Formats: sequence, C-alpha cells, structure tokens
Amino acid sequence: MEFVTFELLDNSTDNISDGSGEFDMLDGLDDEPCSAQSSDFNKIFLPTVYGIIFILGIIGNGLVVVVMGYQKKVKNMTDKYRLHLSVADLLFVITLPFWAVDAAKTWYFGSFLCVSVHMIYTVNLYSSVLILAFISLDRYLAVVRATNSQTTRKLLASRVIYVGVWLPAAVLTVPDMVFARVENTGSSHFYFKDESIEAADSRTICQRIYPQQYSIIWTVIFRFQHILVGFILPGLVILICYCIIIAKLSKGAKGQVLKKKALKTTIILILCFFCCWLPYCVGIFLDNLIMLNVLPHSCELQQVVDKWISVTEALAYFHCCLNPILYAFLGVKFKKTAKSALTQNSRSSQKVTLMTRKRGQISSVSTESESSSVLSS
Repeated sequence: MEFVTFELLDNSTDNISDGSGEFDMLDGLDDEPCSAQSSDFNKIFLPTVYGIIFILGIIGNGLVVVVMGYQKKVKNMTDKYRLHLSVADLLFVITLPFWAVDAAKTWYFGSFLCVSVHMIYTVNLYSSVLILAFISLDRYLAVVRATNSQTTRKLLASRVIYVGVWLPAAVLTVPDMVFARVENTGSSHFYFKDESIEAADSRTICQRIYPQQYSIIWTVIFRFQHILVGFILPGLVILICYCIIIAKLSKGAKGQVLKKKALKTTIILILCFFCCWLPYCVGIFLDNLIMLNVLPHSCELQQVVDKWISVTEALAYFHCCLNPILYAFLGVKFKKTAKSALTQNSRSSQKVTLMTRKRGQISSVSTESESSSVLSS
C-alpha cells in the first residue's frame, strides 16, 4: 500500500546480468513461488490489519475531535496539539479502506481518487509524526523552561506548527501528483518489484510509476526521504526532549509521586514511538540495500524482507490508534471532559445547561499544571 513498496521496473533491462542467459531464465523461474507466497500473504494480512486500524483509529481520534468540539474553545497548547494530531490521524485512517480493497482485489476507484488518496495518505503520514515532535518540544518548554516559555509555546502551537508540520507535509505530496497513476498490469510488459503485484495478473493498480531507466534511483531516494523526514528527524527531537524531561523530573525530592507518574508516562511515549516506527524503517532500509546490490539478492531474502515490511508497516500504522490513548486519554482532565461530552445527550436539558456552566471547571489542564505534571494532562 505504501508508495515505497510499489515500484515499476523494466523487465527487458533488469533481467540482464553478468551471467549467462540460461542463468537469468532459471533465476526468473525460481522467483515465481516467492512472488506467489508473498502475494497470498498480503491479500489476507493487509486488508485485515487495515480494517482493524481503521475502526480503532476512527473511534479513538473521532472521540478526541468530539471532545474538543464540546469544549467549544481550545484552552491551551496541549489541546491544540491534540486536535491537530487527531485530525491528521483521522485523515490517515480514512485512506486505509481504499488500500485494503486494493491489496485484496484491485483498484476500483479511478485515477482521480488514486492521486487524491496518495496525497491525503502522504500529507497525514508525515504530519502526524512531525506533530509528535512538536508535542515533545512543547513539553520540554513546559517543564525545563517553565518560567519564560509561555510566549514561545503559544507561537509554536498557533503559527509555527503550520510552517513546521503542515507545509512540509503538503510539499512532500508533490511526487504523488507527478508519479501516482492507475495502471493495468495485464497491458504492460513490466514486472513489479513489490512481491504482492504479479505481472501475470491482469489487475488495475494505483501506485507511483517512475521513469523506467531511473526507477531504482527514484525508489531509493524517496525511501531515504521517508526514513529521514518521517523517522530520524522527529525521532531525534522526541528522544532528546523527553530525555531532558526525564533528567529534569528525576532531580529533587519534591512531588515524588507525581514525578514517578510523569517519568513512567514519558518512557511509555518514547518506547511506543520507536517500537512502532523503527522496525518498519529498518525493513525499507534493508530493501534499499538489496536494490542497490549492497546486500546479495536472493528469493529467500527478498521474501523475508517483503513480509517484514508488510508486518512492520501495519505495526507503524497502529501508532495512530495509540495516539489518542497516549496523548489524550492518559490525562485526568481530558477524561472528565470526555465523560461529560458522552453523557450530555442522555441528560435532561436542565442538566445539560448546568453542565455547560461548569464546563470551564473541568476543561483541560492549565499551562501552570502542565509544567509540574507534564504528561498527566
């Protein structure tokens, strides 16, 4: 489903090697079982996992958006980041049913939706990860620079986030507009690097299709871009900020119970991010090395790497289901507001009016409490 796993290669040139023609034909025959096994695996595994992520992502992130709407007014920086993150994750999971159908059968949705779904997928894949980096930076300022960080935090949450998150994510959709298209595999003389796509099958696919002679180069470039922008840069920001927060909270004896809870939550946030995204990035990095002939190519190795990418890609996408839990539902104040929002329709109009008057008292945690209990809000 991910664009980095669908690449078009020219069968007339890529089968040429330093060996004899007989060796090439035998090698091609040996690859057939490899392709068939991986294709069957993806047709069952990917739609199932994408369906689960879609349901959980819609429920979790949808609830966050509903609660934020119930509050009417976003009170602080934490609320703003929660809303940005939930919108990004919602838009991301909306694309998953399209990819699930594509993996199970074929692409039924035409050229316009092909490009549109690619663009929505890309912009929100990158934006959600970059927002996590902004959240870690905001909490670093709230804890470590608590006395003089208010202006900077407001600037980051209200203005810089658009330039640092949404603008780069939108720019990264340009390759989708240029290369994403619908192609019928039965009408071409190409074979596909992705093991889930077999040239012998006459089916419609939606993918990025690069110029034949530069296909491997484009593939490697965009994969390294994904690793750099989608993992390494935000991962460094998250790791550095939260490590400094841990060091800060570990000092002193005041408020030990609260500090232990904040430290525990901080470690969970770090582990969840890297456990979700690191295996997938390792997989596409290894596949890059195979494509560049740094690692020796074999059917067995390619099959293992392709299955590793499929499984770890799904694991990475589960992060959008965890985000509402990690960044919203862990907060006591948020849970109170969520409970009020969900029970509002079951109460009488008089009680609803009373709840609305009291809503300011149960809104999200203030900036001052964020400084002392950074991850419990």
